[in-house]
Amino acid sequence: MLTPGERAEIEAELPHYPTREAVSIDALKIVQKHRGWISDEALRDIAGLLGMSTADLDSLATFYNLIFRQPVGRHVIYVCDSVSCWIMGCERHFRRLAEQPGVRAGETTADGRFTLVPIVCLGACDHAPVVMIDRDLHLDVDPAGIDGILEGYR
Repeated sequence: MLTPGERAEIEAELPHYPTREAVSIDALKIVQKHRGWISDEALRDIAGLLGMSTADLDSLATFYNLIFRQPVGRHVIYVCDSVSCWIMGCERHFRRLAEQPGVRAGETTADGRFTLVPIVCLGACDHAPVVMIDRDLHLDVDPAGIDGILEGYR
């Protein structure tokens, strides 16, 4: 069940869009902000509020890689794997993250601290390779510096 706060935030977005369905991505983001991910129950509640079918809303939720349909860690690590970052060695970041903190793409660490998500383009190609943790963008990342970056996310 949506909390009164979640419902109020979603309803506050309605006047900004031509239809209730058009609020779907914002609604998913609002609920995810509060819960960390979108459960099946939350998906049904959002769909009901917006007058959509659960299947239609789920197709949107599973299309966008920034909407999580399963629990994620306290911190989400996005490693850019676009052409620019790939040329600059992003695969070394994936290897380093497999060692420390011990997680592969799409997985969450055993302690629930980190989830690793590959993402196509974080929009900072001139500073490749790039890693984003939660909403913090880390530019010109050297694999040797990953441990230091991760220490800031307890």
